[in-house]
Amino acid sequence: MKPITKEWLDRAKEDLDASLAIIPNEQLTNIVAFHSQQAVEKSLKGIIEEFEIGFEKIHNLERLLGVVIKRVNLEVDIDFIKRLDEVYISTRYPSDLGLIPSGKPSMQDAKELYDFANAFYRIVLKLLEKSVEEGHENNKSNEDKD
Repeated sequence: MKPITKEWLDRAKEDLDASLAIIPNEQLTNIVAFHSQQAVEKSLKGIIEEFEIGFEKIHNLERLLGVVIKRVNLEVDIDFIKRLDEVYISTRYPSDLGLIPSGKPSMQDAKELYDFANAFYRIVLKLLEKSVEEGHENNKSNEDKD
């Protein structure tokens, strides 16, 4: 795995860890939702970097996913991607941070978004680990032919 890919995944894991630490606090559901969105975004950007798909400075998960699935087989619940996209608001507008159209996320919303982001991260991690293993096997068989 490329160092830049690992950096993206490390940052995604930090977002998940932060969400997990605060998820019991009902007053912080918006922060859980925001960090869940960030974890998915950073996981997607890790894939983009690993496969050299072409990095874009965007935050829209649907668009990032659209770029990724052209190159990588990744099955995702698009409804959760859309829900997380609704959460992302620039930090320049802190009064809106982590809000969904219906208002502040409920505890149930926060848990569901965290669970999705955590599962997504783990899928991406497995995908990238498998890709690295296959790459090493392909490189070894190519070296054996030389």
